[in-house]
Amino acid sequence: MKKICWPYYDPEFEKLEERINGPSCRVSVDNESCNKCTVVKVDSVNKQGLLLEVVAVLTDMDLSISKGYISSDAGWFMDVFHVRDQMGNKITNQKHISYLQESPPNKYSNQPPKTLQALSTRRELDRPINAAAKTRPGKTDDSSSAERTTTIEMSGADRPGLFSEISAVLADLRCNVVEAHAWSHNACLACVAYVSDQSTSARIDDPSRLASIKDHLSTVLRAVETGLSGCAPVSMTHAERRLHQLMLANRDFDGCEERTTTAVSIERCEERGYSVVFVDCLDRARLMFDTVCTLTDMEYVVFHASVTSDGNFAHQASVFGEHRGEKQLIEKCLEAAIERRVCEGVRLELCTNNQAGLLSYVTRVFREYGLTVVRADVETRGKEAVTVFYVRDISGREVDMGMVEAMRREVDLLAQLRVKNEQPPQRANSFERSSSLSPSSHFSSIGEMLRSQIERFSHNFISIN
Repeated sequence: MKKICWPYYDPEFEKLEERINGPSCRVSVDNESCNKCTVVKVDSVNKQGLLLEVVAVLTDMDLSISKGYISSDAGWFMDVFHVRDQMGNKITNQKHISYLQESPPNKYSNQPPKTLQALSTRRELDRPINAAAKTRPGKTDDSSSAERTTTIEMSGADRPGLFSEISAVLADLRCNVVEAHAWSHNACLACVAYVSDQSTSARIDDPSRLASIKDHLSTVLRAVETGLSGCAPVSMTHAERRLHQLMLANRDFDGCEERTTTAVSIERCEERGYSVVFVDCLDRARLMFDTVCTLTDMEYVVFHASVTSDGNFAHQASVFGEHRGEKQLIEKCLEAAIERRVCEGVRLELCTNNQAGLLSYVTRVFREYGLTVVRADVETRGKEAVTVFYVRDISGREVDMGMVEAMRREVDLLAQLRVKNEQPPQRANSFERSSSLSPSSHFSSIGEMLRSQIERFSHNFISIN
């Protein structure tokens, strides 16, 4: 029998392109370099909007960013983040570490990417709002919450009790609120709600019914925008990006009063063709996501950035390309993006059995007791409804905590209500930067700092296979 010989094929040949050009994305999670934080490093081919995607992944995992160094140059992108969990500790849970380091999905898979390493393979934040939901560590993926729903996006002029009116309209129209997020800022309100039919728990498809829902909500809102589409609930960061976009379109940055808690300024470096935005404000969760989201949606590309937190306060310096709009407009938009998530007032947390009309009933009780909702996050987990409200006195006075306690005692459903009076710390001095450095020296110091940090981390960069 004649022997058949095949040419030798070296399996290492498949790795040749990666060995020459490097992998498209490398992620390392380091718990040794820093005593108090986990250092997450991302090294990738640069793509427009990639910084926002990376920050969104960390934000989705409820990680706080205490420091960050961003550098993108010559088509390459490197991020270094110092992160902690919600308890202020390092990331030690192996499930969470594996989540960050998980390999990209198969190129023929229909599943969206979930992790930092997958970002270089497929884009997620640029997917439409009806993208499939993803599950992050610590969150359950209940089948009931994954049922297809109808998305309602709305924005308009805010007034006391408006969110309660919206909830009442949805209840009257037999819409079950599966998930909802609402922000109020500078007399503007934006809301993204995921609803299903109250009787079938399915998406609402009937065109005449959809038109009726839109008409009723537009009347209540006197809406700038009211849109409906069919989709499944998406991750929190996607809903929050839509809220930022709706607020931006509604021009909630117009007429902002002077604040002592946030300072935004822009300086121009003519010789390098860059601009630098400086942000000083109270530190809080998701701060970096808010600023990066706004710059991205305004079509500005961040080339270099430095982020640090000092106690209760955060400092950001971002280098981006030449701004085509007015300097004052960019400053106002960034200030609004930071302030619109800040809610000074009473935080009410309610976890109870989910039932039809629950949101309408609870917000109506708030109105009867003289409270108006200025921010809401509604989520259903199986048979439970988990809701966080931020409320203020409807007349503008300080909330009477005695009255809130009386409400809890008198309304059986609100007996499980947890109350927290949140007042953010105030800085004694103004946020005006006291540095005597000139604009050119600011650029020089930022460049030197970023260069030294990036070089130090890149020498120790570990590729995760």
